[in-house]
Amino acid sequence: MNIRSLTRGDGVVIGAAALLFIASFLDFYSVTGADMPSVWNTDYSGLALPAIFLLGFVAAGLLIASRFQPESRKVLGLPLAAWGTVLAVAAAWNALWSLIVCPVRADPGAGCILSFLAALALAGVAVAGPKIPALAGQLVPEPRPAAVPPFGGQPGAGYGYPGAQQQPYGSTPQPVPPYGGTPTPAPGPQGAAQAPTPGPGADFSPFWFAVPVARPLFPEDGSHTPIAELAPGTWYLAVEQRGESTLIAQTQDGRRGVLNDTSGIQRG
Repeated sequence: MNIRSLTRGDGVVIGAAALLFIASFLDFYSVTGADMPSVWNTDYSGLALPAIFLLGFVAAGLLIASRFQPESRKVLGLPLAAWGTVLAVAAAWNALWSLIVCPVRADPGAGCILSFLAALALAGVAVAGPKIPALAGQLVPEPRPAAVPPFGGQPGAGYGYPGAQQQPYGSTPQPVPPYGGTPTPAPGPQGAAQAPTPGPGADFSPFWFAVPVARPLFPEDGSHTPIAELAPGTWYLAVEQRGESTLIAQTQDGRRGVLNDTSGIQRG
């Protein structure tokens, strides 16, 4: 579970669920001169508890859970986010009717009003959240220990920056010590025994790189479920090359995976 997969819209969903939980303990209806119970007393609130609150809690749970599940996972033919959206809209509709239709000699209480606002925010984000750029951004941004220049510019001394000149991917790499090892010794005097010619892929040396856009990192076992997402502005370590356009990359927290799309990457 990667919390960085959550968006700002998911933060609104969590906040709406928290507001809905608080509203459940307030007076759902109010009567002058009487102390009315909360929605948990169904003798006075009717079906408001299952139709608004429990439905809203389930909707919020499905919307958040969908961020940690592959899109291919479905329930009765629909993804979790679709179920969450339908239940959120239903909870908002029920809250609206509870606000309009009150028992005789009763008025909407604080719990009724707050539950409508929470359910409305929940349904609004579920329906329109992915289409609003302000809500589609990351809730918890990737850590950036040092500023990295725009793609194509000269990099500075950022996290793990090795200090080599920028090279386009695919060019002959400069000699760089293997990751965690020692530098390759310089050639000996003329006439000394030469080392055998390395085999295919033996001339690869780990290097630092950054991606121009967010790209998924897949497990080395060939699974199609990403284990991480490489974000622009962060340096990652390429520890192995497979084929012409595939790298084995290591994130800053030590996870390794396969980067299938290496087009346009910026080498450190």
